[in-house]
Amino acid sequence: MTQPLSIRRGLTRPRLLDLFSCAGGAAMGYHRAGFDVEGVDIADRPRYPFPYHRGDALERLAALIASGEIERYAFVHASPPCQAGCALTVGTNASQGWGGAHVDLVTPTRALLDATGLPYVIEQPNGRAAIRKDLSLCGEMFGLGVLRHRNFELGRWTVARPAHPRHRGYVRGYRHGIYRDGPYVAPYGSGGGKATVPEMQEAMRITWTDVREELTEAIPPAYTRWLGHAYLTGTGAVAA
Repeated sequence: MTQPLSIRRGLTRPRLLDLFSCAGGAAMGYHRAGFDVEGVDIADRPRYPFPYHRGDALERLAALIASGEIERYAFVHASPPCQAGCALTVGTNASQGWGGAHVDLVTPTRALLDATGLPYVIEQPNGRAAIRKDLSLCGEMFGLGVLRHRNFELGRWTVARPAHPRHRGYVRGYRHGIYRDGPYVAPYGSGGGKATVPEMQEAMRITWTDVREELTEAIPPAYTRWLGHAYLTGTGAVAA
């Protein structure tokens, strides 16, 4: 098996670029796996726990490629906004005529990631976003209090899909007017049995932000810790 680029270069903590970083759920997982992480987000993210550049993620990536500074990194993670293809947009909102047009950021993100020559991950929630679903992860795989299914497209490397265990019950809350209790909380919205901020923090094991909007968008760090560990240990194969 070919060794990951970071290991071949002999780096003790390879550098990872975290695009569309939000508050750092993905970043913390990669950090725990063994990366030094730098984030980029267009919004002000004072609670992001690592070095961070405020600005347009794609403009930043294009500039790094043009200047050659992209060579400082060993790996790139991107979580482009998903409104164009998320389940809510293409489902309920579309059927009710709600919402407006959304720009597809996945395609230009992938084009720039391919231009880096680096291994990468594109993350998206369940929906119709145009990514390869090379890998799908769920909170139950990591013993979390959320399900939060997420899909990952892997560029220039691969890893075997882990088994998806049977869910232990319902997500707590109302659905179609019926309340059900269960071992998972809903880390989005408010009311109707949805999770409180402390419950979201505990369920996803995120402690460094207590901002609801950031928590509702966060990837549980356990997901990217698993991905980062697979890459760094050679569990994942690097494409030629």
